[in-house]
Amino acid sequence: MKLTITPEEQASLWPLHVESSCHKQLIAGSTLGELQALQAEGISNAYLIKNAWVTRDDWKKLADAKAPAVLESHDGDTLAWIGERTADIIVIASERSFLIRHPWQFLDVNEQIVSALTEPNYIGDVSPAAHIDGILHVGEGSKVLPGVVIEGNVVIGRNCKIGPNCYFRGSTTVGDGCHVGQAVEIKNSIVGHNTAIGHLSYLGDSVVGDNVNFGAGTITSNFRHDGKNHRSMVD
Repeated sequence: MKLTITPEEQASLWPLHVESSCHKQLIAGSTLGELQALQAEGISNAYLIKNAWVTRDDWKKLADAKAPAVLESHDGDTLAWIGERTADIIVIASERSFLIRHPWQFLDVNEQIVSALTEPNYIGDVSPAAHIDGILHVGEGSKVLPGVVIEGNVVIGRNCKIGPNCYFRGSTTVGDGCHVGQAVEIKNSIVGHNTAIGHLSYLGDSVVGDNVNFGAGTITSNFRHDGKNHRSMVD
């Protein structure tokens, strides 16, 4: 599987990443690019738009079509193809495959991967006084301290300090070298490498980059009291 992009599509990559390619984004203890390749494993003569996410099932659907064939999202975006991109055969992907145009769509990919975990993996240390209600992966050198409560599936990288007394819920990924401390709640988020969320903070449905330091009591929220949607400026 080859990642490819045309000049006309270059603009669609912003605002994903300014200084690096979007396929380097941290997802589920890996990167988007590594997971893209894993989903397409065993598929030959295939091409993928650089900021596209295609599930393994949709790759199989494309491979089962008579080549050359093009995979399109439900929104009509070209995601991948086998053979020629101008093929007449169009395969419509499931809604789980899509073109990633906005940072919050990384959360959709992360949730697909993290929620599908079935076996715990403790390479680091997990305190017996932590409460785990879900599947937890803990990297080498990391410590999960007493009072940590995890509801859902969580992936924690290497050399992290988690706790004491913090709360994770939903499908969450924490990078390497991170600190999540006292009375912090994290819901359905991605926390980049070497980021500190020290105490009394709430992080919900958010993508946080590398080397970020949350001040005490910092809150991100996706709930508006008037019931309307949040809006984000693009371009």
